[in-house]
This record gives sequence, structure tokens and C-alpha cells, in this order.
Amino acid sequence: MRILIVDDERPARDKLRHLLAQEDGVDAIAEARDGVEAMQRIAAFVPDALFLDIQMPEVSGLELAASLPAPAPLIVFATAFDQYALKAFDANAIDYLLKPYDQARLRRAMQRLRERFQARCAQTLPPFAGEHALRQLLVTERGVTRVIRVDQIGWIETADNYVILHTAGQPLMRQTLAGLLVKLGPGFMRCHRRAAVQLAWVERVEALDKGDCELVLRDGARVPCSRQYRGAVMDRL
Repeated sequence: MRILIVDDERPARDKLRHLLAQEDGVDAIAEARDGVEAMQRIAAFVPDALFLDIQMPEVSGLELAASLPAPAPLIVFATAFDQYALKAFDANAIDYLLKPYDQARLRRAMQRLRERFQARCAQTLPPFAGEHALRQLLVTERGVTRVIRVDQIGWIETADNYVILHTAGQPLMRQTLAGLLVKLGPGFMRCHRRAAVQLAWVERVEALDKGDCELVLRDGARVPCSRQYRGAVMDRL
């Protein structure tokens, strides 16, 4: 899980980063000093969840939560003020941490966050299926348009605003991974924040540390599968 800490106080960010680093399932942590910087970091870092302070200069945590683009990251508020709790849960917060909190209290919040995140990850079946799923893609690079057969794509990974199609030539396509998966249908499934795999290509699953694994494909490619997606992937194989 990728987590962005948004707090205008450096000691508060340092403490939360230290506590989060001791929790399972946290893949990456980034920080923002206020709501304005947070919007920039969200676009670049693409977090799964935000830990938001409420009282910050210029843009408050509640205002930031209300302006997040869809699909929005999950939100946990972390603040010294208890009077905003109702508004926080109106903003679909997962939890509301009152400062000062300790590791045990953060762990309870993380458990709720992981449960919601896993439920979101499990919703992997796109609305297209069967004959409505695409059978080929048109990819234009340097003035040349190629026809890519979908059944020849072993897996897909993100690259900034593009996706890499792991097939002959590994063409780049200007498309979000989430948007492409909707078009490709249930034969493909996200297995990592930045990767998706064609299930029919998977030959074996090799366990790694901390619940992660690798999916070994029929062409020998090794695709990362994080613990957040592993259960749903195994259910589909």
C-alpha cells in the first residue's frame, strides 16, 4: 500500500512515518506539507491512502478530501482536534486518529484501512466480458500504427502516463492501467499497484517475503504480485 502523509508540522510527519514503517503492507511512504503540495504529490505518487491533518494553512484536510479526483485514495484523518470527527466521517474517512496516538492505536486504524483496501482490490472484474472485450489494440508509435493481439500480451505495467504492453516489441500506449483493464475484460487482472497480468499466461506462483509473490508466465517473465492483490489473484487462477 502506498501512503501519503499530509501534515504541516514536521515532527508529526516524522512520527507518523516512523510508526507506519513498522506496519505490514506499507510499500511506500511520501509526505506533503500542506494541501496544495498534497495535490501535486497525489498526481505524481499515486497513493492508495492519505493520512490527513485537518487544520493546515491555505487548504484544510477536509477541503482537500472534498476535492480529490475519482477514484480517490482512502483517507484516515490524524489531528489534535476532536470537533471535526463528524465532518471527517461525512467525507468517508476510514478512521479518525486523535493526536497524540501510539503504535497500538495506529495499528487499529491500519487494520481498518487494509480491510477496505483489500475489498477495493477484490473488485477487479470490469464490466466488459466475453465478446465485448477487446481482441486487439491499435498502438501508434513514431507515425506507425501496429495491431497488437490481446492474447499475445502476457502482462502490462504502468510507466508514468503510459502503459507498457509486454508482448513483441513491448510497445507503449498512452492509457491508464485501470482504463485499459476495463476494455480488456476479465482475462486480465491487476496483481500490483503498477502491474496487471493475463491470467491464462500464469504457469506458477512463487512466494516471497511478507506475503508478496511473483507470477511466472509461460514465456518466463516474472511479474510482481503484492500481498494486497494476492488473495484475489489466487481465487481467479
